[in-house]
Amino acid sequence: MQTQHAVAWLDHREAKVFFFDRETVEGLRLATTLAHHQTHNKAGTVDGKHAPENNAFYHEVVKALEPAQEWLIVGPGSAKDELAKHIRDHHPHLKDRIVGVEPADHPTQAQIVAHARTFYRAADRMLL
Repeated sequence: MQTQHAVAWLDHREAKVFFFDRETVEGLRLATTLAHHQTHNKAGTVDGKHAPENNAFYHEVVKALEPAQEWLIVGPGSAKDELAKHIRDHHPHLKDRIVGVEPADHPTQAQIVAHARTFYRAADRMLL
């Protein structure tokens, strides 16, 4: 679906990408191929080292987002920020498509799209 707006909700296990306009929504789900274990260690892993970024997963998410011109990235934890950094580092020609990176716990599909529509309405008003 070729649209102006997309929203990606992601954590370290999965991503949900939605393309939408005023009337329609089309979504897809991507799952990571690497197991990610939740830890409560401040550094990110039990041994004190940060877990490596899942570049293959982030490349998949970027590829899924490419049909849209503007991207809102949401999610709990650090995956949303890691995706934004991945785009700046590995896809610099696409970095201007990111219009926002925001926290969002575990909303339903309808809540994700409703939040994105509200976000884009406010962002579009600021451009006028």
